[in-house]
Amino acid sequence: MGRPKTTTDRLAVFIATAGGAGFLPKAPGTAGSAVGVLLYLLMDATKVGAYFPHAILFLFFAGILAAQRVETFWGHDSQRIVIDEVVGQMIAFSSVGMTQHSWVSVITGFVLFRVFDIVKPFPVRHLERLPGGAGVIADDVGAGLYALAALTLLRQAFGI
Repeated sequence: MGRPKTTTDRLAVFIATAGGAGFLPKAPGTAGSAVGVLLYLLMDATKVGAYFPHAILFLFFAGILAAQRVETFWGHDSQRIVIDEVVGQMIAFSSVGMTQHSWVSVITGFVLFRVFDIVKPFPVRHLERLPGGAGVIADDVGAGLYALAALTLLRQAFGI
C-alpha cells in the first residue's frame, strides 16, 4: 500500500477522515459521528439549515470518492475512514429539522446512530460488502436510516 502523494490524495484523506477526526487513536467512529452532530448544529446556528439535505448528498458522494481513493493506502473500510459516520449521523437527524431540536433529541440521535452503526442490524451488515467506497458508506447510511426511523418514532411518541 502506498502513501498519499498528490494534492488530490491529500484532499481525499482530509474528506475521508472528516478533517482528521479519523486519526484519533481511540473511538475514531465516535469522533466521526461527533463531526456529523457538529455539522448539523453549525448549519442550524448559521441559518443554512435549508441546505442540510444538500450537505448530506454532497458528503455522501464526496465520501464515496474519497473512501475509494484512500482504500489504496489503508485498505477497505479502514478505521481512519470516518466520513461514513458523518453522513450516517447527519441522516439520523433528517427528520428533526433545523431549530426544532432539543439537546435530548440531539443526544438521543447520536446514541441511536452509534448503536445501529455498531450492531448493524439486517440488512446493514450486508451493505458493507459492496465494493469500494460505496461499501464503506452504504452500511452507515443504513444505520443512519434505522436511527432516523427510531428517532422519528421517539419524537412523535414522547415529544423529544
